[in-house]
Amino acid sequence: MGVVSTREELVSLESLTHKLLALKISGRMLVGIAGPPGVGKSTCAKSLEAGLNASVGCSAAVFPMDGYHYDDAILAERGLLGRKGAANTFDVAGFCHMLKRLRKNGEFEIAVPIFDRKLELSRAGARIIPQSVDILIVEGNYLLLNQPPWCAVIQHLDATIMLSASETTLHERLVERWKSYGIPEVEIPVRVEGNDFPNGRLVLSQSVAADFIIAT
Repeated sequence: MGVVSTREELVSLESLTHKLLALKISGRMLVGIAGPPGVGKSTCAKSLEAGLNASVGCSAAVFPMDGYHYDDAILAERGLLGRKGAANTFDVAGFCHMLKRLRKNGEFEIAVPIFDRKLELSRAGARIIPQSVDILIVEGNYLLLNQPPWCAVIQHLDATIMLSASETTLHERLVERWKSYGIPEVEIPVRVEGNDFPNGRLVLSQSVAADFIIAT
């Protein structure tokens, strides 16, 4: 993991952990991690979660955006199955409602959906976020996208992080990712060039500025 930068300074991931703790508001804080496919959002979110949980008096958890994928049947009906993962293949309104509910933190526990990559579908109620979590790390490609309906997401986030990497690095990671899922090699270029890269370019060109930027 590289250094983290803001417009004002360069900090390490460890320093970012301390900065988020210093920024912590009363009640639950939501931290958004955005970036193109293959940039390492899940890895960064897990590292940040571990760092925060190692701090005295802090409980953190990760909430991925991907649980709000539309089902394949809906995508097929709309002619979008080949673009699964694009900005218009998610239930953004449902995601925003859940963010509002999670930020309010008025329930003993909240069940959230998780995207199962082995099954290629979202599983409802697959993860529990207990009320004791006071910093929730939300991760997903389009959290900072400055286009409707995604532009409604940022109002629910208290701090934001954008991850970035070179196209060469992203390409290598995406190819390895699809291989690990058992996708035939002949199909991988179509998935990367026809879907992942257009989605990533949209994220990098049309997202609002984040509080922090991490070069991965």
